[in-house]
Parts: sequence; structure tokens; C-alpha cells
Amino acid sequence: MKLPATPELDDLRVFCMVARKSSFSAAAEALSASPAYVSKRMGVLEASLGTRLLHRSTRRVAMTAAGERVFAWAEKILDDVGQLVEDVSSTRRIARGTVRVSSSFGFGRKFVAPALAALSERYPQLSVRLDLFDRVVDVAGEGFDLDVRIGDEIAGHLIAKRLATNYRVLCAAPSYLARHGVPRTVAELESHACLAIKERDHPFGVWRLEAGGETVAVKVTGPLSTNHGEAAVQWALAGRGIVLRSIWDAQPLLDEGRLQRVLPEVIQPANVWAVFPERLAQSAKVKVCVDFLAEAFARAGLGGAGFAVHDDRESEPIESISI
Repeated sequence: MKLPATPELDDLRVFCMVARKSSFSAAAEALSASPAYVSKRMGVLEASLGTRLLHRSTRRVAMTAAGERVFAWAEKILDDVGQLVEDVSSTRRIARGTVRVSSSFGFGRKFVAPALAALSERYPQLSVRLDLFDRVVDVAGEGFDLDVRIGDEIAGHLIAKRLATNYRVLCAAPSYLARHGVPRTVAELESHACLAIKERDHPFGVWRLEAGGETVAVKVTGPLSTNHGEAAVQWALAGRGIVLRSIWDAQPLLDEGRLQRVLPEVIQPANVWAVFPERLAQSAKVKVCVDFLAEAFARAGLGGAGFAVHDDRESEPIESISI
């Protein structure tokens, strides 16, 4: 009896991306390859294993029962191979290969993208892929090495390094406050037009605020809401309501007098974090990327950086690396 051929690691990588994306074209985009290449590698993998792994349709692909089993094994195999390479090769000391980074639309465009461009120039052996989303990313499950996110609620199984100090503030245009008055308490926000933003790390339409050392949750409403922070800021500038926005975004407008702080003693902590899976704690490319981002954000005036591990166990810092 002829045994199935041993699958190629690259084919397993392609299959895992197809499984995560449920699409050949989306997987091809993520891999910087063509859909034809992805389709060919899937055909080779299925032939080598002697079983169908995917149900194909014109709109999407779905895993078969065999595909589900292979996916679980493939993720473990690829993870173990990555650990092996990091443990015994020079990549532990030299940043090389591809680092996949995710972040949010506004912060990613304004700060992360320019920093990564400078990182790529400094470390030519490092290839950088940046994806921007309006949702919280499953870093390991979606194949990312690093997520740059704003907000302090981070899952306990992930490692995080604080890249910059940040907080959100309430603000509105002077024209809005002249027409509707200035709220004097958090509770009064409920009777104002508030510009809710569907952000990655907090419930839509609920603002959890800190005032005097206490946390208060307030349900806000208004005629306008969005999933894009820049749109909400434009509405605020037009006098359409009160917005809760990160100080890095709001401060220039406050300095110009185009916006005005509302309840200046009230903030929402929302620091900037680099979040990555525990298995990448010793990765040279992740360490170089995290350290470079912290330096770049400090130069941009976004605040200081410090380690924080989001579980209750002792954690050793990523070791020093000589480049």
C-alpha cells in the first residue's frame, strides 16, 4: 500500500491562510501571491494527503471534516517549526523575514505606517506587512505577529508592551456648547448629542469614563454615529455633538481652539500597546519591531513606554539582541 506523500511546509502555510480567510483570493492577497498559485498549492496538498480538505464554491471555501483535522495539525506543526528556527538559528539575533502587523485605521495610518516605513529602511532584511482594521484582531488565529492597539483591555493569554501613554478626552466645538450648554456632570452627557464611534476595544454607545478615581459607565445617544474616528471628529468640528477621542488626535484641535474640552477632569485610559502571542516572546523580528515602534512613538511625543505582561504569572523580558 502506498503511503501518502509528506506535505510541504509551504503548502501547509497556504492552507492555513485559506482556512482563516475562507477565500482563495483573500488568502492570496495576504500571502502576496496569485489566486492561481494558492489554488495550485491546495491541489498539491490534497493530492499528497489523498483527501479533500476544502469545499469550494463561487463565493467562499469551507473546510471538510478532514480539513478541520489537518488545520489543527498544520497550525501546531508550523508553530513548532517556527519555534525550532527561533531557538537554533541566527534569526534569534538578527531581525529577518516577514513581520505581519495589524492596527486600527486612524492610529495605524497616522503613526504606525510611517514608523514601519522607517523600520524597513533601517533593517533591510526585514519585510513588513501592515493591515488596518476597525475591529479587535485575533493575533495568533489570524496569522499576525504583532497588533498595535489602543485600549487597556487585553486578553490574558497575550503578551503586551506599552508603547505610549494615551487617554481619551471629551470635547466639542465652541459652537455646539454655545447652543446646548456645557455639561457639568457625567450624567448630563445622556441629554446631549454624543458622537458614538464603534471602536475596537469598547462597547458601542457606552462610554466608560474615569472621574476622581472612580469608573463610571454612561449610555450615550445622538443623531450621528460611525465606525470611523475621523468622521466623528469632523462632525464635532461642525458643531454636531460631543466626541470622545484620543488625546493624540484631539490635542492639536484643542490647541487651535477648534475644539474645547468637556468635563476636563474626566478621561478614558486608552494606552497604546504592542500585543503578540507568547510563542513569539523570544522572536528577534518582533522585539526589533516593538522596540522601534516605542522609540518612534516617543519621538512623535506620544509618551513613555514600559513592559506589561497581561497575565498573573512572572514573565521574563524579551532578551537583548545585537543587530
